[in-house]
Amino acid sequence: MKETDICTYAETFSSAHTDFKAEWGATRLLLDDKMFGMLGQDKSGKRILTVKLKPEDGELLREQYAEIVPGYYMNKVHWNSIDLAGQVSDETIKTMIQKSYQLILQAMTKKRQIEIAELASDTTTS
Repeated sequence: MKETDICTYAETFSSAHTDFKAEWGATRLLLDDKMFGMLGQDKSGKRILTVKLKPEDGELLREQYAEIVPGYYMNKVHWNSIDLAGQVSDETIKTMIQKSYQLILQAMTKKRQIEIAELASDTTTS
């Protein structure tokens, strides 16, 4: 999956946006100011996408794909990095992005979750 496609897909989620963090050399996928993904590179220069997953989901994916490893420069239990040059399907990457977004959304206050849901329904009915 191309990086531009990843950003475009991530921005389809309610209140999600991207920005470039120059000091990290990475593009962040954000829900409000909370990161649910990061596009960058590892120490060898490989282009990677790092997303947050439930530990059991991340562990299962790491067992299935050599290209998915514990999050580069992140908490190794909750974050997972995907080698974008690997064989992980676009659908699997999209599912991982969606699950990461949902984890961040669920950690927000109920009030903010309702606001985000209302924004989503406003855009679908417009």
